[in-house]
Amino acid sequence: MSNPYGQPPQQPQQPGYGPGYGYPQQPPQGVPPQGVPPQGAYPGQNYAPYPQPQPGQAPYGAYPQQAGYGMGGYDARPELAHWGLRAGSFLLNFLINFGPLYLIAGLGGALSGEEDPSTPVLLLAMVAFVYTVFMFFFQIYKEGKTGQTIGKKIVGIRTLRESDGQVLGFGMAFVRQLAHFLDSLACYLGWLWPLWDDKKQTFADKVCSTVVIKG
Repeated sequence: MSNPYGQPPQQPQQPGYGPGYGYPQQPPQGVPPQGVPPQGAYPGQNYAPYPQPQPGQAPYGAYPQQAGYGMGGYDARPELAHWGLRAGSFLLNFLINFGPLYLIAGLGGALSGEEDPSTPVLLLAMVAFVYTVFMFFFQIYKEGKTGQTIGKKIVGIRTLRESDGQVLGFGMAFVRQLAHFLDSLACYLGWLWPLWDDKKQTFADKVCSTVVIKG
């Protein structure tokens, strides 16, 4: 029967025998097949996969490793102050804090031979007491803020926190001063402990986690 429109009827297209011989063609390289989520994405979500870390790079979200004291931590830090410097600063601080007190006490004794020494001796005692209390807290303040008392500044050492190398602050410097009571126990053994200790710490240093360094 002839086609009234003048065009021959089209024959149904036969499946071709290209690459794969009738099997579904593979998608180009680098393009994931349809219906398959990309590697690293969660099922049912269209999130892009996390980028893979390069060789030698820490995984995403991981914290970098910190060098501890057993891995050369002290090698990169300032040199610790030896016992001689610490003893020298202690003696200087003692003279600064209590030297005027003994001087005033000596003057009071010299005035005691006078007929009425009560007034000047009492005045000198009050001055000595105020000076000693002031210097006690002033030295703690200086050590907490700068790491150095007057004596430590003269010999060139300072006290810092062992954990991060920062100054103590007034509160911890005051606690450390009180902790020196432990150094006086057992025949003042704590004051001598830096002679053989690896970190050159007294008992007070160990309790407060402090170190004394040069500089």
